[in-house]
Order: sequence, then C-alpha cells, then structure tokens
Amino acid sequence: MPDLLVALYKLPAYPTQTLAALEADAGIVVRRAHPFDLSRTRRFIVRHFSESWADEAQAGFARQPITTFLAIHEKRIVGFASVDATAKGFFGPTGVDPALRGKGIGGVLLLVALHALREMGYGYAIIGAAGPVEFYEKTVGATVIPDSWPGVYQHLLGPDGDEQNANTA
Repeated sequence: MPDLLVALYKLPAYPTQTLAALEADAGIVVRRAHPFDLSRTRRFIVRHFSESWADEAQAGFARQPITTFLAIHEKRIVGFASVDATAKGFFGPTGVDPALRGKGIGGVLLLVALHALREMGYGYAIIGAAGPVEFYEKTVGATVIPDSWPGVYQHLLGPDGDEQNANTA
C-alpha cells in the first residue's frame, strides 16, 4: 500500500455545512478529542480495527493540542482520525464504525484533521499506507508517492513482539 501526498494549501474548504448537516440529520458530532476520551477511544479502535492503530492514535493524545479527532453519536465514539501521530505530518490512522460507513463521516474526519495539520503550519500531509487510494485522490487531491512502501512502517514488531519486515506483514 503506497503512501499518498496531499497539498494542504489546495484542500477543499473546511466542511462547516457538512458538519452541521451531520449533527442535524444524524446526531453525529465531530470534535477534537479531550484527554478524558483516551480510554474510550482506545477501546473503540481495538474493537473495530487493531491495537496497533490504538497505539498510533494514542500518540495524538500526547500532543498539544490533541491531534486525534472523534465522531460521536449518542455519546458513543463512531469514528476517529489522527494526524501528526504515526510520524510528523502524517494523516492516520482513521476509521469509522462499519455499521455507519457510507454516511460521510470518514470524509468529514479527513477534512477536519487535514485542516488541523494546515493550521499547525504544514504545507503537505502524508497519508501512510493508504487503503482506499481512489477515495483520497477524489476527496483531497492526494497523489501516490512512488516507491513509498514500506516507508515508516519498516521493521514493525510482530504480534509476539519480535521484529517483522513490513514487506511481509
């Protein structure tokens, strides 16, 4: 899976209307995480994705301001996105509850998080090991970085704590 490059100075406008519509129509609020959200965020990510993603997102809680964003429905986390967590200038990990996919939550989290990176002074963002490349190309004009795999994901630890090469992971 390649890394993608996003020119933050070319981002679509901040999704103010989409955020308002998500809240009015679906009762979903997107906001920056608070320190007291950490345990619940980790549980959500481990339940729906992986412990390693929870570890990465937790790094966003160590930053000031926190660089993990949450989508919340009926006082429950239903999505998340982190920036500046995996590595400086990186977007991700990110994910939405599988039962709520297709409602625009992921796209809003993407834009909110990338706008936060731009406000932090970054000119570009990297989407590491991007899954849905076409989605990122369409939504934020991302372009594939040639020969970018495994990039920062080299020498990952295996499930038992032993190092594994990301080329075989």
